Amino acid sequence: MTQTRARQILQSLIQGMDPVTGEELPHETVLQHADVLRALLAGLNAIEQTAARAQRRAQLPDNVGQAWTAEEEGRLVAAFKSGDSPLAIARQHGRTLRAIEARLEKLGMITAEQRTTRGGFTGVSEAAPRARIARRAALGRRRAQRRSR
Repeated sequence: MTQTRARQILQSLIQGMDPVTGEELPHETVLQHADVLRALLAGLNAIEQTAARAQRRAQLPDNVGQAWTAEEEGRLVAAFKSGDSPLAIARQHGRTLRAIEARLEKLGMITAEQRTTRGGFTGVSEAAPRARIARRAALGRRRAQRRSR
């Protein structure tokens, strides 16, 4: 069964229709129970999320998530030193611009400030966690002040 067909069946059942005949289902069926409807909706949502994830993945370059080889790093460095733009290098290597900039940063070819994409070569920006921690601390202080009133 394809995901499309599974989605059609779930949608029919959620709407109270027989997925085979298209006729309205009797009102006293188990499908009219709230928990059963919630379960059907959860199943439909899971199918739609899987389809959306696959669609996003299909748009990514071929080498996304692949480990860098020494030979590929050598070609990256040579292309960068010859003046190729990081975007052109990304296309040549089948990787994202972020991956190219992260690898160049890791190899010491560029600095974090020279990058056009966010995050360091570890994939984590230093600013975000600190801001989040400060925000949590401020919220905690406000809650404590409200409780003491």
